[in-house]
Amino acid sequence: MSYILSFIVAFGVAAIAGQILIPLLRRLKAGQSIKEDGPAWHMAKQGTPTMGGLMFILAIAVAVATAGWEQIRHGELKHVYVFLFALVFGGIGMVDDFQKLRHHANEGLTAGQKFLLQLAAAIAFTALMRGEGYLTPNLFLPFLNVVIPLPWVVYMVFAAFVMVGTVNAVNLTDGIDGLATGVTIPVALFYMAVSAWFGRRDLAVLAAAVAGALAAFLIYNFHPAKVFMGDTGSLFLGGMVCGLAIALDIPLVIPIVGLVYVAEVLSDIIQVAYFKKTHGKRFFRMAPLHHHLELGGWSETKLFCVFSGLTLALCGIAFLGVMDRYPM
Repeated sequence: MSYILSFIVAFGVAAIAGQILIPLLRRLKAGQSIKEDGPAWHMAKQGTPTMGGLMFILAIAVAVATAGWEQIRHGELKHVYVFLFALVFGGIGMVDDFQKLRHHANEGLTAGQKFLLQLAAAIAFTALMRGEGYLTPNLFLPFLNVVIPLPWVVYMVFAAFVMVGTVNAVNLTDGIDGLATGVTIPVALFYMAVSAWFGRRDLAVLAAAVAGALAAFLIYNFHPAKVFMGDTGSLFLGGMVCGLAIALDIPLVIPIVGLVYVAEVLSDIIQVAYFKKTHGKRFFRMAPLHHHLELGGWSETKLFCVFSGLTLALCGIAFLGVMDRYPM
């Protein structure tokens, strides 16, 4: 099956790329700057190579071009469009990473700059998918098997909000060794299973490539991490998570399979709002959620296992909620 081949190719390419890229990043002194307002023990990670997301982006591209060539040859390009959409976000992340490395700080592009770039990418992707006939303005409600037709304008605003929010939530989840990687692997496997179930071979190939490439990246990213994915990788993954959901016409599945992402971003929002409302008091020990739990005694390995395991279980439940999206 093409998606099994895609997983294997992506895993192999990413595993080999890591052997080349990590020493190269060290020679280029592309080390991560650690936020001073994070947990104190994270300062020991200062200088760990970043922008490691390049290895799984390359691996996914190779897998799509090889295992997915048959679909491309027959004009099935939905997986290519989703990959390119995610790649645009990866490009935004790369610019951000370069800015951080250039200034030797943990701040790159401003929040406003990133928002506008991400919003433009989301709108362009939605317009492209609509123009190619790959998208409907029908909002599917998981488990209820109900479809709500929306005006195109409303759907495009909704989709843009979902995409920008998802991308930043995945980015925020990438705060400890292996966490974003471990959480996104079961999400990618979910998309692979759903795509195969729906007969969307092209999207199954892409999702399998994401899972395979991340499984190999985890070899280098698991605690203690030898490399970080950087914003290059986390924004790319965020684009992939929401891009696949939009392409499959099941965007409302994201809060289910991505509950960890949602919890991370909500904890950050609650912390900021509470801090301002109470003039300096904190709702969490530290935001986002993974730092709150770290300060409560959770190890990075425990966080990885619990969050990844929870996501795997939620993906299984979510599959039952969307399996009837299209008649077999």
